[in-house]
Amino acid sequence: MKVCIYGAGAIGGLFAARLAAQGHDVSAVARGKTLAALQANGIGLHNAQGTRFYPINVQENPAQLAPQDLVVIAVKQPALSAVAHAVAPLLAPHTKVLLAMNGVPWWFFDGMPGPMAGATLHSIDPNGQLRTLIPTSHIIGCVVHISCVNQAPGITEHRFGDTLILGDPASSGQPPAQATQAMAHTLSQAGFDIQLSSFIQQDIWFKLWGNMTMNPVSAITGATTDLILDDELVRSFCSAIMQEAAAIGEAIGCPVSQTTEQRHAITRKLGAMKTSMLQDVQAGRTLEIDALLTVVHEIASRCNVPAPNTAALLGLTRLFAQVRGLR
Repeated sequence: MKVCIYGAGAIGGLFAARLAAQGHDVSAVARGKTLAALQANGIGLHNAQGTRFYPINVQENPAQLAPQDLVVIAVKQPALSAVAHAVAPLLAPHTKVLLAMNGVPWWFFDGMPGPMAGATLHSIDPNGQLRTLIPTSHIIGCVVHISCVNQAPGITEHRFGDTLILGDPASSGQPPAQATQAMAHTLSQAGFDIQLSSFIQQDIWFKLWGNMTMNPVSAITGATTDLILDDELVRSFCSAIMQEAAAIGEAIGCPVSQTTEQRHAITRKLGAMKTSMLQDVQAGRTLEIDALLTVVHEIASRCNVPAPNTAALLGLTRLFAQVRGLR
């Protein structure tokens, strides 16, 4: 199978290495130090057994690659618009596009019943360009439950977790399409623990509910998750936001099955964890605010669900990023 990884960072690198190890024709679009490292060494995967490198075809310009069977987009949300404008040479009518990204995607309400059915999310896709450039018919929805870090440019360290939840945007309770099931089988053979979902939006919202507070609060404060939970006032603030997100989920047909305390207990088990957004702050990278917070604020407003704590966290995070040049 011809597979292109667009964004060969930690998660993208794991996809590239595991699929290359299975003998698939893997390519990647990269730039800068990552491009140079991949050209020199291939993609590196580090785990308990050591580090192994796999040769792949890497290009800076996707136009230098042929149309693919699968394109994995594994970038942060601020980079998505540029990727969408460049990805066309990789797409054929049969190509599937798997989005290994956090937050709410632009196609979230496509094929979904309820008050927001078919709605365009202006905070994610203000001009409708993403929907035009990457039609929903190509999309495989994905929720990633894997922890990886970049050990160095072109080298991914896999820490724990192998789960990918896959589903079609417009499945509406039906099993995923045959093409999605085929991709799931391929990824399963590559070592991922695949769960097929008949309602991928539910899974996306549930993950968002779990990480939409810890990420920005840690970014603003510089605190690891254990310290956030140790502070009674900050913990209560996070709980209030999660309760608002659960109410929004209920309004759009994505109810949350856990309580905030159950989720905090899970987070507690991770110890002194640095969230991805805190790592982005420390590295001076643009923060992923819109897909985690702005979009929740937008949906709440459009569904008339009160969410004052969510709005407060959005405002604080947005201003924090603006002052530090991270927006």
